[in-house]
Amino acid sequence: QVQPVESGGGSVQAGGSLTLSCAYSEYADRWDCMDWIRQAPGKEREGVARIDKDERRVYANSAKGRFTISQDNAKITLYLQMNSLMPEDTAMYYCAAPRYCTNTLEGSSWTNWGQGTQVTVSS
Repeated sequence: QVQPVESGGGSVQAGGSLTLSCAYSEYADRWDCMDWIRQAPGKEREGVARIDKDERRVYANSAKGRFTISQDNAKITLYLQMNSLMPEDTAMYYCAAPRYCTNTLEGSSWTNWGQGTQVTVSS
């Protein structure tokens, strides 16, 4: 399987913005939806945002109003625009396909992870 390739992470101050990208060439043919997930040291993985092929979106409460998930028209690149970043957003961010495309991120499990991109937000 082709692994996704995440990029765009970095170090920013609180209140700053970052846009993450995920190149996933097989998305258009294989996956009904894609998620952004994050994992901070010592914490469980958390689904942050989901988008399906019909452009329906689901966000974690922590992301609502600050993060925007999108995809290009060919559906081979996934994006996560993150605004008003806070230190608690510090984590490794991944894109992956959930096993089930539901209208909630809670309880999700994922397949075919990439290497991730680190986001660090300082206060």
